[in-house]
Amino acid sequence: MKRFPAEQLNTFAEAILTATGSSRREAKIVADHLVQSNLAGHDSHGIGMLPTYVSSIEKGALVPDVELQLILDHGAMMVFDGCRGYGQRLAREAMVVAIERCRENGLVFMGLRNAHHMGRIGSYGEQVIEAGMVSLHFVNVVDHRPLVAPYRGTAARYSTNPICFAMPATTGSAPILLDMATSKVALGKMRVAMNKGEEVAAETLFGGTGQPTTDPSVMFVEPYGAITSLGQHKGYGIAFFCELLAGVLTGGGTIQPENPQMGGIVNHMSTILIDPQRLVDYQWMEQEISALVKYVKGAPAEDSELPVLVAGEPEMMMRSERGCSGIPVDETTCNQLVDTARQVGIERSLVENLLNC
Repeated sequence: MKRFPAEQLNTFAEAILTATGSSRREAKIVADHLVQSNLAGHDSHGIGMLPTYVSSIEKGALVPDVELQLILDHGAMMVFDGCRGYGQRLAREAMVVAIERCRENGLVFMGLRNAHHMGRIGSYGEQVIEAGMVSLHFVNVVDHRPLVAPYRGTAARYSTNPICFAMPATTGSAPILLDMATSKVALGKMRVAMNKGEEVAAETLFGGTGQPTTDPSVMFVEPYGAITSLGQHKGYGIAFFCELLAGVLTGGGTIQPENPQMGGIVNHMSTILIDPQRLVDYQWMEQEISALVKYVKGAPAEDSELPVLVAGEPEMMMRSERGCSGIPVDETTCNQLVDTARQVGIERSLVENLLNC
């Protein structure tokens, strides 16, 4: 595993993104999102996604530098269309509008449909936290084959359908940010495990013929396998509602097979934003949250070296560690990135300077 400073990976990612049609502004936003995902420990949504993005551009499933389209505006309710553009930029722009509207109304529903991969959904929760608001995000994933088996099933019928809940910091506690897939693991983590030559935990995967397996490669070769649901029927139920809330209420559509697929990664997202100061006394809210966090984290630890944490803390700890030691990139992923850079016409000498694998 080689380690790279975040700035070096940012420069490399921006070079690939601009070479494939993104403006410098878009390239900077997308590259920063990817590298920040790596810094937070979510390598599944980091720079290792770049080869997939280039492939999607070649198929016409991802269109660089498109404009965000406002489709519906009813004051506290709005829907945008991403027109298959980079979700990392378009979702950020849609969130800026939604946050400002929430300042006016106190409560907002914002839908974003037809955006290519939005990446780490927690990034948009962080936007809301910075604004001092609360948010709930529900996302479904379409435009490619399903990845996750429903509870009691052994074949895939939907995707990793993430959810994210965000609560701002208080004077006594850090922001609280829950960002997770509704599958037991994200597909990107299967890619990372496969590239490292690692197996995954038992009861995580079914092979292509429905048998349990620990080999992550079954998700990338035919007959394709399926990831299991998080928490059995509970994760399955939440994932199904992501299809309904994100796929149906935005007008983007669900993963059901009558909808056309181009082989990209299209996300639809429904977001609910709340200005908590319109609901309760803010000083009381801060004190109550701080007291709750203190109480929960004070539970005796099962392992003395692994204290109780609150959602968002693992990412903060990882950012601190990787900010000092660098971002690890396995050899297979590193070589894939180098090949992708050369594929899009970046000179060999520049590639070697930016990412010497």
